[in-house]
Amino acid sequence: MINALAFIALGFVAMELAGWAIHKYLMHGPLWMIHRTHHEPSKSFFELNDLFSLLFGSIAVVLIFKGIDALDYRFWMGVGISVYGLLYFILHDIWVHRRFKWFGRPKNFILKGIFKAHQAHHRTNTKDEAVSFGLFLVPKKFFNDQEK
Repeated sequence: MINALAFIALGFVAMELAGWAIHKYLMHGPLWMIHRTHHEPSKSFFELNDLFSLLFGSIAVVLIFKGIDALDYRFWMGVGISVYGLLYFILHDIWVHRRFKWFGRPKNFILKGIFKAHQAHHRTNTKDEAVSFGLFLVPKKFFNDQEK
C-alpha cells in the first residue's frame, strides 16, 4: 500500500513538473499556435488548447491499462496523473476560468495565491511575457501580498 501511495504521489508531482516545463517551453514556444486559444477570448466552450488535456489524459490511461494486471507502478502513476488532471480541471477550468459557474472567488490563502498567479499569467496575450506556468508551483510573491 505504501508503494501505491508513493507512486501516486510521484505521478502527481511528475505531472506538475512536466506540465510546468511543457507550458513554459513548448506551449509558450513552438506550440503557441495551439495554446494561444487559451489566452484569447473564447467563442465556444471548447478551445484548441484542450488538445493538451486529451494528450495528458491519454498518457494516464495508457499507464493505467499497462499496469492494471499487476497493479504495478505504471497503474499507480497513471492514477496520480489522473488525480492531478481532476484537480487541474476543478481548479483551472471550473474555478479559475469558470467554464462552469460552480464556485465564487477564493477565500482560502493558498487558493487565492493560485488564483492570483493564474490571473497574472493571463495578463498578456503574447507568448513571451507570461509568468507563472505551473498550477501548484506558484511563485511566492502571489502569496506574500495578500491578506491572511
